Amino acid sequence: MYNYKLTEQDNKATKFQEERINAFSGLEDRIDNIKKLLRQAKIETIKTYREQPDTFAVVKPTDLISEFLKDIETLLEK
Repeated sequence: MYNYKLTEQDNKATKFQEERINAFSGLEDRIDNIKKLLRQAKIETIKTYREQPDTFAVVKPTDLISEFLKDIETLLEK
């Protein structure tokens, strides 16, 4: 009976670890998408400022995005 529980527990741990490792692939895909969205946001901002050279409008919230990225970097550096 003990061998069964240990094997079952080992299988659960292995499955858990695999899921955690595989989650990084999903995160990397999301980062790639975010990079694409950032490029598009930059283009949109440039277009807006060229069309309205006197505006002080915030087209995309770069300050907020920067803070979120800083938080992510802090989490990953721990």
